[in-house]
Amino acid sequence: MEFVDRVLKCSDCGAEFVFTAGEQLFFHDKQFKNDPKHCKQCKAKRASGGRVRAETRTTCSACGMETTVPFKPTQGRPVLCRACFQKQMKVEPPMPLKSTSVATS
Repeated sequence: MEFVDRVLKCSDCGAEFVFTAGEQLFFHDKQFKNDPKHCKQCKAKRASGGRVRAETRTTCSACGMETTVPFKPTQGRPVLCRACFQKQMKVEPPMPLKSTSVATS
């Protein structure tokens, strides 16, 4: 089965949003019967109880590509796009947890 991007209309705000081929494949694999009815912003607002997480437009410190992040960047700290962040997570192994063993006598 081949999927193509489709434009849908949000039932809350009336804005148009794209239901991508990848999302359609996911819906098909999960055997969902209905198309999504809400855009990304309205879906986030519903999930957070009415709060919308602010997204900030910025430039990736690693590749220079424009991106959005779900926080307000702090001056002097690098901000990475999703791709560069995931690359960095693969390169740098997580810090080992400190052992909290208790000596018994």
